[in-house]
Amino acid sequence: MQDHRRFALYYLCPPGPLADFGAAWLGWDVAEGRAVAHPDIAGPPEPAAEITATPRKYGFHGTIKPPFRLSEGRSAEGLLAEARALCARLAPVELEGLTLARLGHFLALTPAGGTEALSSLAAACVEGLDDFRAPAPEAELARRRARGLTPRQEENLLRWGYPYVMQDFRFHMTLSGRLAPEALDATAKAIAPHLTPHLPAPFRIGALALVGADAADRFHLIERLPLGG
Repeated sequence: MQDHRRFALYYLCPPGPLADFGAAWLGWDVAEGRAVAHPDIAGPPEPAAEITATPRKYGFHGTIKPPFRLSEGRSAEGLLAEARALCARLAPVELEGLTLARLGHFLALTPAGGTEALSSLAAACVEGLDDFRAPAPEAELARRRARGLTPRQEENLLRWGYPYVMQDFRFHMTLSGRLAPEALDATAKAIAPHLTPHLPAPFRIGALALVGADAADRFHLIERLPLGG
């Protein structure tokens, strides 16, 4: 684990059809740590390899604690031990389901119904592992700010190293990079028949996953961490 450049806490689908589709569609299986052939799906305006180029290295996931570098004096083994203990103290979360949605200029799976319990879970993880997070470099802060942040997001960036946490957290499982509106619609229409039969209802989060990025910044599963022990 000492070879990982960054770490994060993800939600990863349990093994099954949804996890398999997400890995193939993006072209990277974070659980297995390997590239996967893209599915042959007619309809998208561009090949899947181009549509998914930006999110590929992260794998098919929902971010709970965003990627971070280890702070000085902290070890990957210590992070894993603390992540295990933290998840053991936190309760599983159940939501109504997952839906395919447009989020601005990209496609993602988003939760249906109320998300208060999920937001509380994410906030506990962001705060609970923050002692392991090294401060973000100035270049990274500048890159975040270039997208335009609200005052609260700026506070999050300075306090937690990422703008979209706490009240600004929105759980999603990314399926594309930025696309034009017509490309978003065509891609969603093309992948929906392959995706929606496998969307869970209800959607239960019973475990999180500690993941790490390799030298090429591609994320790999380190360990699945059951919630509530």
